[in-house]
Amino acid sequence: MYGLSEDKSDWSGFMEVGEDLRWMDEALRQAAKARAADEVPVGAVIVRDGEILARAWNQVEMLKDATAHAEMLAITMAEHAVGDWRLTDCDLYVTKEPCPMCAGAMIHARLRRIIFGCPDPRGGAAGGLLNLLQMPGLNHRCEITGGVRAAESAALLRDFFATRRAEK
Repeated sequence: MYGLSEDKSDWSGFMEVGEDLRWMDEALRQAAKARAADEVPVGAVIVRDGEILARAWNQVEMLKDATAHAEMLAITMAEHAVGDWRLTDCDLYVTKEPCPMCAGAMIHARLRRIIFGCPDPRGGAAGGLLNLLQMPGLNHRCEITGGVRAAESAALLRDFFATRRAEK
């Protein structure tokens, strides 16, 4: 699948995938917390040098704040953790493709990489509806890796909304 040879010097891509899976698992745990709080189940984690700086989950309903997306909360926490608004050496893992608001914040915070679970073709800003994260002309562009733990991320959302529809 990854075309790995016996020469371990070119296994870097495999190692990155392994780390991506590890951190996305933590983002999924955060999404489960959102689900338990009856929030849209999205979780986010920000990592720098193999350490988690911030963990967050959607809290829009709880905080009565339209901007309380998991990504926005995680960015704020990480900025406080590093003592700067620039997160140039940090990677953000999120279970669903970011919306335009969150993608804008990711660009402004200068995040290095955005790794997401399931795509959002109707509202995603990392290639789903549009690709704000790599838009030419902006002062920063983030690397994007999509589809990490996509099935698990999508299942959380699908089950949440199916339950919501059944309750109505």
